[in-house]
Formats: sequence, structure tokens, C-alpha cells
Amino acid sequence: MPGLGTLLNVLAVVVGGTVGTLLGDKLPTRVRDVVTDGLGLFTLVIGGLNAAAVLDPALRAAVGDGVPLLVVLGSVVLGGVIGAALRFEARLEGLGSALQRRFAGRSDAPENRRRFVEGYVTASLVFCVGPLAVLGSLEDGMGDGIELLALKSVLDGFAALAFAASLGWGVVASAITVFVFQGGLTAVGIFAGEVLGEAQVAALTATGGVLLLGVGIRLLRIRSLPVADLLPALLLAPLLVGVLTTFLDS
Repeated sequence: MPGLGTLLNVLAVVVGGTVGTLLGDKLPTRVRDVVTDGLGLFTLVIGGLNAAAVLDPALRAAVGDGVPLLVVLGSVVLGGVIGAALRFEARLEGLGSALQRRFAGRSDAPENRRRFVEGYVTASLVFCVGPLAVLGSLEDGMGDGIELLALKSVLDGFAALAFAASLGWGVVASAITVFVFQGGLTAVGIFAGEVLGEAQVAALTATGGVLLLGVGIRLLRIRSLPVADLLPALLLAPLLVGVLTTFLDS
């Protein structure tokens, strides 16, 4: 049944985030900060590995040896312009604030509100930026199975536990973003059929890796990069590859 993979993923985030929050509330602030730093470093590693897909032979063969980096750069820059104009980051933070008020009330301490929003935004980005979220949801919609989303669910469940131990209930609320984002892509997959070639998947993976590097920098508190404003880059990367390959083949 289409959408089963997303429902499994949502359940994993809720369970992992709930367990992590209950455990994290018993940990000193210093321990939670160390956990966050570790997650930031790990996110940088995953982002770097994904960004290395810019060297993928299929992508280089499709657009030329020197072009993949320009594809990723163009996607990130143009995506950032679109995302900033549409205020994706502010809207995501606003949604996190609205959820916090809904579940915790306006009387909650400012520090708790900030922690909830940071947990919601960070977890939403980590769970939705990776290529597994996009490709797995499309495959689910096309009826090709939920293997990718099942794998992602296991990974996200443990990640949610670790994130929630330091960032709290906002991580659990990110399950809403996962449901909307992946559910929407699953609906696209139902009607789109096979849409992404190997070169386009590589471009998507590399661009997602760059965005994950930004999430890692946020977690390490180096700079609060507006990664949500860069999300349109995930759509532009495979689109640019498709345009270039069509142009080169003509």
C-alpha cells in the first residue's frame, strides 16, 4: 500500500524521539551538550560522504567532468534565492513555535520554547534532506517497495532517540514534517512513474550532502545557517542535470 513506508518512518521518529526525550530529561545539561556535539560531528561526516557523490562516474559522464560541481553550486545558490524569497526557514520555525504553543502553552519558559523549536527544525531537516527520503518516497509511490524507507526508519529511529536526548520534544514533533514531506513525494511517485536517472540521483545526493553539512554546522553551534532556505536545491539539482543532458544530447 502506498504510504506505508512513510507511516513506518513517522512511527520510528515518534517512538525514538519519545524514548530519547524521557531519557534526556534525566541527563545534566553538560551531557546533553556533548551529545549534540557528537551528533553535529556525525552529521558532518554523513554530509561529506553524500557530497562526494559529485564525483559519481554516471554524473560526470552525463554532464561532463567539470560540470557536476557547478550543478551542485548552481542548485544551492538558486535554491537559496528561492527559499529565502519564500521564507522557508522562517515558516519552518514558525510552525515549530505554533506546535510548541499548542502542546506546551504560552507560559512555558523561553529556554524551553527555544529548545523545542531548535529540536523541531534540526530534526525536520536531518530526516527530510537525505536522498533516502526522496528516493524511498518515490519508490513507495511507484509501487517498487518500501525497502529504502524501512532502512531510513531504522536509522531515523535511532537518530531521533539521540537528538531528543539533547533537544527534547521538538524532535518528536518533526514527525509531522516527515509525514507531509514524504507523503507528498509518495503522491508524486504514484503519478510520475520512473522519474530520476542515475546521474540525477547522484546530483541529488551530492546537493543533499551539502545541506547536511550546514545542519552539522548548526548542531556544533558554529553558525545558525538557514538550511531550510536551501531546500529548493534538492529539486533543482536533478532538474538541472535533466536540462543539461537534454541540451548536450541535442
